[in-house]
Amino acid sequence: MEDISKLLKEAKPLYFARKRRNNRIKATLAMLICAAGIGMFYPEADKVQYSYGSYFDYIETVYSDNGSVIEDMGLPTDEYGLLMVG
Repeated sequence: MEDISKLLKEAKPLYFARKRRNNRIKATLAMLICAAGIGMFYPEADKVQYSYGSYFDYIETVYSDNGSVIEDMGLPTDEYGLLMVG
């Protein structure tokens, strides 16, 4: 009987230390999950959405306004700025 009480006295601080460590881990994980959940709903005003279609439309407009790219390369073109064949 004396051995059991001696073992309990020895194990008691270890048990409570492990219990505190597990509670800290649980609290940290819960805090991270809450922060990620709140961050998911946080509005991002400066978030840039790329629309490559409008980008390429702009490039085509710039090229058509400035003349023909083919003509700029020095190739023969017709009155529409298209490559002259034949």
